[in-house]
Amino acid sequence: MEKIAILVVIVIIAMIIILPNLRVVPQAMAYVIERLGSYHVTWNHGLHFKAPFVDRIACVVTLKEIVKDFAPQPVITKDNVTMQIDTVVYFQITDPKMYTYGVVDPINAIENLTATTLRNIIGELELDQTLTSRDIINSKMRAILDEATDPWGIKVTRVELKNILPPRDIQEAMEKQMRAERERREKILQAEGEKKSRILIAEGEKESLILQAEAEKESTILRAEAEKEKRIRVAEGEAEAVLKIKEAEAKGLELLKEAQADSAVLALKSYEAMAKVADGQATKLIVPANLQDVVSFGAAIKEAVKDVK
Repeated sequence: MEKIAILVVIVIIAMIIILPNLRVVPQAMAYVIERLGSYHVTWNHGLHFKAPFVDRIACVVTLKEIVKDFAPQPVITKDNVTMQIDTVVYFQITDPKMYTYGVVDPINAIENLTATTLRNIIGELELDQTLTSRDIINSKMRAILDEATDPWGIKVTRVELKNILPPRDIQEAMEKQMRAERERREKILQAEGEKKSRILIAEGEKESLILQAEAEKESTILRAEAEKEKRIRVAEGEAEAVLKIKEAEAKGLELLKEAQADSAVLALKSYEAMAKVADGQATKLIVPANLQDVVSFGAAIKEAVKDVK
């Protein structure tokens, strides 16, 4: 029984000593181990055993990317404008040993280094350049910080200027300038709109006048053609009427010839013609002194009809 009790005691003591020295390192973590006060080894993820009373965990380091948002820092530009700028630094621990033994309080060291670097860079720029050159400032700061933190086992992956806060009077002046610039652009847009509107109106009036002139021209041409057509038809009608009259006269002469009218008939026809003349509106009637001349005139007409045939 005494042996069993001693065995149990030994087992309990072994468990008390061994179990606390068994450690499981999670993924993306690293443990820096010291043995008798000196650096011994770096544990990566997995199961590890620490020698009791000899080894100790000096530092637990995360290998993930770390983001630190530092408080705003007062900086002075080249043209003596004081403003507040806060930065965000992205970094990653690449060497747990150097991170543990390289510098005291690495985060505080990075913050101070960021502030001094920012002051140096902004001191070389004017206010307008500072507000419009964020990418250049970010690149310069990342390069400087990455080089400075390399002995500490830290790699700076990115630096961003989060906020740039100029003094209140500068902000008011900038707001007035922006307001004036917006008003200027608005006036320019209005002027361009009015200009385009006037151009369109003028072009519309021009096209209207051109169309009106073309319409008047076409109307004049149509009227001229209509007048021409009318005159042609009137002339054709008059020519046809004259032709009908001549045909009727010729036919009358032909009928007289066929009837073998003698001098007495011709004289009678002459008298009838004179009677018709007397029936008109004329107020005077001239009668030949010698009616024999009328007969002679009728004979001449008869001869003319023969010649026509």
